[in-house]
Amino acid sequence: MTHNSENPLFQSPDNNNHQPPTEAQRALELETRLPMTGWQQEVSKGLEYGLEAAQSIRDRTIPTFSRGELPHYAGINTFLKAPYLEDVRQVGNYDVAIVGVPHDSGTTYRPGTRFGPQGIRRISALYTPYNFELGIDLREQITICDVGDIFTIPANNEKSFDQISKGVAHVFSSGAFPIILGGDHSIGFPTVRGVCRHLGDKKVGIIHFDRHVDTQETDLDERMHTCPWFHATNMKNAPAKNLVQLGIGGWQVPRNGVKVCRDRATNILTVTDIVEMGLDAAAEFAIQRATDGTDCVYISFDIDCIDAGFVPGTGWPEPGGLLPREALSLLGKIVQKVPVCGLEVVEVSPPYDISDITSLMATRVICDTMAHLVLSGQLPRKEKPAYIHPESQPELVAWT
Repeated sequence: MTHNSENPLFQSPDNNNHQPPTEAQRALELETRLPMTGWQQEVSKGLEYGLEAAQSIRDRTIPTFSRGELPHYAGINTFLKAPYLEDVRQVGNYDVAIVGVPHDSGTTYRPGTRFGPQGIRRISALYTPYNFELGIDLREQITICDVGDIFTIPANNEKSFDQISKGVAHVFSSGAFPIILGGDHSIGFPTVRGVCRHLGDKKVGIIHFDRHVDTQETDLDERMHTCPWFHATNMKNAPAKNLVQLGIGGWQVPRNGVKVCRDRATNILTVTDIVEMGLDAAAEFAIQRATDGTDCVYISFDIDCIDAGFVPGTGWPEPGGLLPREALSLLGKIVQKVPVCGLEVVEVSPPYDISDITSLMATRVICDTMAHLVLSGQLPRKEKPAYIHPESQPELVAWT
């Protein structure tokens, strides 16, 4: 594609008024700057490993056995069909590591999120690594691996939490950016605990997208999916004043959790707050509070922060949540302006969603996050971030 003054794609809608180009016009220009190296390497590998196609096939980039992105309905379902990394000791060789956490023993109502990682990976095959509006091609700009799932222990939260913390700590300390596929929201505590083990004296802020506060100490006498932030903010590396909760509201917010938010002075915006103050102001609210005295920010995205009409496949659907465009826009504004150290997407429960749209929404959240990390220069990493401490240390507890 040639960019010249005679090409109407790159002219202003009204040259006399000198109007700026539309988003679509900018996107058309951005695509010309993207390389094709990653795609060409994938094609070459596919032909080598999957054999050349039958003679009747005219497109000679197609192998006999499906390898790589195409066809979208075939192949092994890793996330975005990224390479499966069997030897997790090599995870530091990649920019991003996808980690499944198939755990739903912390669920208090509708189980099924143990199938979340599987569902997200399956529908992610629908996506290409290229985003038109953002001008990003993940295959060309970063390296991604899928390390598979952490071995969780059914019906035992605490043993599963120990497994999750050890797994996340390993990936985080390697320098690879961890993206966790949940799983119910009880995993928010062990994931943050895994990060904290390699922070040394550094601190992490938490930005939490949700309809529920999840700050109870216990639920049904255990640490459940309503409790992660009580225990995460017990740790000195994760101060409660740096917990920001976006989208909270409705009829499923326990009052004892509200009391904890009040006592610990956490930061909350309801959906109405976000809509009335605007996305830019809401993002700035979250950024200021999550980064006040911290060195990095962990993002926990509960899929039920989005209105239940768009994400029926979740354990605790609550009408009145954010619209998908609002949630994605708010997420992007935040990611581009804070040092993000990890992302988890939780509470996707495929058994309640016959069309996979909830898993698809989770996939969009993950892909958008990676794209904004590239746009902001956070990925690929030239070196390990300074907040990663090389040695694992026991978490320091501030609250009793």
